[in-house]
Formats: sequence, C-alpha cells, structure tokens
Amino acid sequence: MLQSSSCSPPKGLGVARFSRFYYREGVQLSVMPFWSSALRVLILLTITFIPVSESANRIVTVKFNETATLPCSERCSGLVRWTVFSKPTDILVECDQTSCRSVKEGYQMIHDQYLKGNHSLIITAADLTKRNWYTCDCDDKDLCDVILKIEPLNTMVQKKPGESLFLDLDVPEEVEMTYNSTGEAGPSSGQICTVVGRSLHCKPEYEQRTSLASTFVLRAVTPSDSGVYTVMDKKKDVIHTYTVTIEGMT
Repeated sequence: MLQSSSCSPPKGLGVARFSRFYYREGVQLSVMPFWSSALRVLILLTITFIPVSESANRIVTVKFNETATLPCSERCSGLVRWTVFSKPTDILVECDQTSCRSVKEGYQMIHDQYLKGNHSLIITAADLTKRNWYTCDCDDKDLCDVILKIEPLNTMVQKKPGESLFLDLDVPEEVEMTYNSTGEAGPSSGQICTVVGRSLHCKPEYEQRTSLASTFVLRAVTPSDSGVYTVMDKKKDVIHTYTVTIEGMT
C-alpha cells in the first residue's frame, strides 16, 4: 500500500499525462478503488514493470544539422504540445486555435498546418543532441510518437607516425570506441575504450597511450594504428566513423 502523497502528479502534469508518464518510464499503473465502512476511498496502486519498446514508433533519420520534420497528422482541435519522451513536462512547442508558441529555441509548428490537422514538429537544425524520442499530445492525450535519428558522421584523418590522433566524441553521454584494422600489422579489432562522463576506460594495450580532454587522444601513432574508429552510444547506434591513415603503412 502506498501513501496518497507518493502518487501525486508532478507539478504541471495532469492526471492523464501523469499516468502516461509512468507508462513511459516502464511502469504500468493500475488504480482500483475500495470502499471502507467509513465510506472512505482507498487507492491500491499495483505497479508492474514492463519493457518500453521503440519498435512501434515512427523513425525519422536526417543528416547532421539538416531540418527535420517529425510527422503527426492525427485529428485534434484542442491544445497540441510536443515534448521529449523522457521529459513530459518540458514543453518544446505548442499550438491552439489562436496561435503557435515555440517554448524551446529550434522547435516550431506552423499554425496554418495545425488548423488543417497537420501537427508536425519542425526541428530547424538537427544536431546530435536532438537525437531523441518525441511525443505529440492533444489535450494531454497521446497523438504521435516519433524517434529522431541522425545519420552517422564520417571523417577521413591522415597522420604521420609519432603524432597524436584526436577524435571528437560529439556527445556528452556514455559512448564506446571500437577499432577495425586496415593493416596486417594492426592490433585485433573490437572495442578499445568506453567513455562514461569524464572517465576513460581502455583495454590494457591502450591505457598508456590514450587520454581524454575535450576529445579522445591516441598518442604516438604508428602505421599499425591505421583503420576505422567508430564512436557508438549505449544503444549501439553509430555516432561518428573515422577512417584513419597513418603515413608509412606498407
């Protein structure tokens, strides 16, 4: 039995959005009323953990820094709001019969399109920080869920033996660095490092040669370091691929 104070909706979150918020976080919330002899209503909350899958949602993929349009054409004549899946109270943009309002810079809706039933979200510059799961609501009822992905960045890098190799990680979240050798003398392929916050964890053969500043650094490169270095997030989505060539490779 949970106390009623523990199930109050967060500030600014209505009952409908409150229930869906917990569903989003992987929690199914069932409410069953019981009447006591004193005619009081007791609420029993049964919490069941369920997996939340992205497979049923629409996926939009765009190139880095291009304009992204997240489609939603469901019928709604009330208040339409777009939020990030994990932050249901943090409104990005909203529209009603009178006008549209961009709450966060870089997000917008077109009022003429809203009046026609097109509630698409426009992200003007979809950089890597915009990769996310977005939700559109109509009067606190779910209309659309769209996942935005960014095409991986691809960079060619040339270095001389003895120089340091600097690779941008691009995002502040936990990432994994993998390496695939393009030379016979190269080390075995696979994961070489992970980055969690400002902590760098690498395989033993890389520990003395790597460091983390604003970028990933591999010092004193040799021709055997030539290959493809891939930065991936926790979901194994590729963020950036570097094709590295060290001069002098035979």
